[in-house]
Amino acid sequence: MRISELAQAAGVSKRTVDFYTNLGLIQPAQRTESGYRLYDPNMVDVIATIRQLEASGMALDDIGKDLTTATAADLAEIVSKLNTDLEALRTLAESAGSNAHGMATSLAVRAHNLIVMATELLIAMPDV
Repeated sequence: MRISELAQAAGVSKRTVDFYTNLGLIQPAQRTESGYRLYDPNMVDVIATIRQLEASGMALDDIGKDLTTATAADLAEIVSKLNTDLEALRTLAESAGSNAHGMATSLAVRAHNLIVMATELLIAMPDV
């Protein structure tokens, strides 16, 4: 796909595709003899993922690092830490006074929503 086709399919401007390319968030699959960048159609899904992460408050620098350097070991460490943090939240909620239960519930719901979003992104993310 040429940059204009990718932009149209992803629902973004050519400038956004160019910006993401310059940041290293997406990469052209190849170049034509005349120098045009051609992108794999999977980049539409990658752009959708980037936009979702960005909308959730994640910085583009962090998205770039995570897309290019995260490993299975990193994920295992994060999941382990998440389990520890959730257990600490559960313990705190059980021992908290009645005024703190609302706050603990709100935090638990927010954590759950983030986990659901992460799961959806991982399922939708193409292997590139």
